[in-house]
Amino acid sequence: MKGVMEVSLLTGMDDKAYMFGLVRALIKNSVKLEVVGGDGIDFPEWHGVEGIRFLNLKHRLDEPATHTVKLWRILLSYASLLRYTWSASPNTLHIIWNNKLEYLDRTALMLYYKFVLGKRVILTAHNVNKAKRDHMDTYLNRLTLRVQYRLCDWIFVHTEEMRRELVREFGCSQVKVSVIPFGIDDSRPNTNLTTIEAKKRLEIGKDEKTILFFGRIVPYKGLEYLVEAFQDKLPASERYRLVVAGRPEKDSVQYLEAIRKKAKKCENITWKIGYVPDAETEVYFKAADVLVLPYRNIYQSGVLFLGYNFGLPVIASAVGGLCSEIIEGQTGFIVRPEDSTDLGRVIEKYFSSDLYRGLAEHRSRIQQYAHDRYSWQAVGELTMKVYEHLSQVKSHGREWRI
Repeated sequence: MKGVMEVSLLTGMDDKAYMFGLVRALIKNSVKLEVVGGDGIDFPEWHGVEGIRFLNLKHRLDEPATHTVKLWRILLSYASLLRYTWSASPNTLHIIWNNKLEYLDRTALMLYYKFVLGKRVILTAHNVNKAKRDHMDTYLNRLTLRVQYRLCDWIFVHTEEMRRELVREFGCSQVKVSVIPFGIDDSRPNTNLTTIEAKKRLEIGKDEKTILFFGRIVPYKGLEYLVEAFQDKLPASERYRLVVAGRPEKDSVQYLEAIRKKAKKCENITWKIGYVPDAETEVYFKAADVLVLPYRNIYQSGVLFLGYNFGLPVIASAVGGLCSEIIEGQTGFIVRPEDSTDLGRVIEKYFSSDLYRGLAEHRSRIQQYAHDRYSWQAVGELTMKVYEHLSQVKSHGREWRI
């Protein structure tokens, strides 16, 4: 297809919501895509669509199996990836996430892409240094990150602070780092379900002030501070309800159990522990009166943009990019991180605010604000500009020095 930009999207971790929006945006910009992923992003909407070729190179990768079988599946997926990129038509590889063996992806795969295949490589760095966020950073982790960042032709991040960290800690050139919006999460169904109907489905009283914690349960998300604030810092006379919906990571099961043990006498907490199917997501966001993100550390949160998509105000810790994404008193409120007392105070402040009292009206306004500011159209246009710029520059291993 002469005159049409061709790009391979390497999805790594199967980010369903992000890929759903990004692919639609790029197709609208006349990009011909080869999407490399697994079962998690095999959207039926993509099948038979001109300009999209989906390659499932990680089929059954997450199914239960012995460690030996899992390792064999991972190795087979890497072998398939090497074969694909060897013969792939697009000269631009856009890495959305690395694969399971991240150190391998950051070093050997990057060298293969750049110096064996001569490809242009773009990386979307959703987290500049995830191990640092999780207090698990090591010299080897930083070294491999530095290798990948230096070998990339271009890097996308979601906030200015992330760009500054790339420059400050990894020596990246500012000229090859672009800040793009995260993109509103509109991948879940959004029907005419009302708040009253949603609360009824979750067996929540229509007059209960409902607080939602949603998503993966891991220590850096600070669920313990929300539960402590809910138990000890809010007046018992008010009809508050906390809904915790999501599942813990494998290494976070004990973390969750400890929190639940402390809260076992609290009857107004609804625990919905497990995977929440896309078709059921709207029930939680429409039943809730506010979304709370009590994170200890974060670069950016997809849950925030999922909440905005349903018009739900957000109370979030002042960490990472969350401060810049919340308009105080209009789309939510900011609290001090790791401070259950301040969190309890702000929750009370929210439920006495005009934002809560006029929630039905404010929901539609928040939705409009989010779709204007975090539109996939903007993401697609900014991404396309980088594709076009790099297509005019000969790819070679610049800035590879460590």
